[in-house]
Amino acid sequence: MEECEKEYLYWLCQVPGLGAVTIDRLYDYCGSFQDIYNIEEKSLVDNKFLNERQAECFQMMKGKRDHYKKEYHSLEKMGIRFLTPWDSEYPKRLMHIYGKPMGIYVKGKLPETERPSIAVIGARNCTSYGEQEAEYFGKILSRHGIQIVSGLARGIDGAAQWGAVKEGRDTYAVLGCGINICYPKENYALYEEILKSGGIISEFRLGEEPKSANFPMRNRIISGLSDAVLVIEAKEKSGSLITVDYGLEQGKEIFALPGRAADALSAGCNQLIKNGANLVTNPSDLIEYFGLKQEKILRLHEKNVNGLAKKEKMVYSCLDLQPKFLEQIVKACGLPPSECMSILIGLELGGFILQTTSNYYVKKI
Repeated sequence: MEECEKEYLYWLCQVPGLGAVTIDRLYDYCGSFQDIYNIEEKSLVDNKFLNERQAECFQMMKGKRDHYKKEYHSLEKMGIRFLTPWDSEYPKRLMHIYGKPMGIYVKGKLPETERPSIAVIGARNCTSYGEQEAEYFGKILSRHGIQIVSGLARGIDGAAQWGAVKEGRDTYAVLGCGINICYPKENYALYEEILKSGGIISEFRLGEEPKSANFPMRNRIISGLSDAVLVIEAKEKSGSLITVDYGLEQGKEIFALPGRAADALSAGCNQLIKNGANLVTNPSDLIEYFGLKQEKILRLHEKNVNGLAKKEKMVYSCLDLQPKFLEQIVKACGLPPSECMSILIGLELGGFILQTTSNYYVKKI
């Protein structure tokens, strides 16, 4: 996409009342984002893209295009990227969902397409048991290379993401407000920690305060970025179940942690299981689902690693059960690329590692 077109799309994403589906329809009708900007107010109403009030707002927002053009070009200084479906970095998982965001703001990284990811969600006002379980699942799943996606909310969401952070692994938070706002405020430390190895994502314009209408929209991105959805504690009528509904629409597998029949916070999970969701009692259930192996199995092989030279051990320790690209391995081990490559070839010939595809390596079980 040309930079000029992206500037117009950025402006469109600031117009109140213009959702992703409407912008997509307008693009199909007009053929370019600049032509959408130039469309007449009457045409918007006559073709039923917007109602009269929304069309008036659209017209009024045209006077702010220069402001938003300037804002767009200031994002890089704030460490923010604005990505559209026409950008190569835009998450491939989102390309296939209904109403995919026409623009997302990103700080830090995005979930890697090649690695499995799971949405871990649940009650904000959870029990201490639920909080402990969420942190434990976040910790163990991330240790096995599974990316944790959630909403940075208090309760289950935050606990699962803290589990990944404490394990030194990447996790990804999708916000229901502008990316430059941390909500809730008490999770600011988590917000900062996530950025060290993971990422923060939002489709809402800079400075937009959290509103109740934003969170269902946010939830479709949480499930969209994930390969499966895990619910830990949820009432019978819970916002978490909106994410489950989106996940089902998107063809994602649903998992739930059961609870006591009399507990209100377990009613949602128990009902999900009753309706056919996968019952989960331990992270190993999910690790098995994703086709990964338990650490204890890996240890059997690692006994043989003791005979390796120091630098070989260094390179070997940078690998895990998920494919890593050569550039990542070089960066992690700190060796010159040529020396690292030579060691990887030796480890592969020795049966310690596998090259899954060109320049991607994993530990061999």
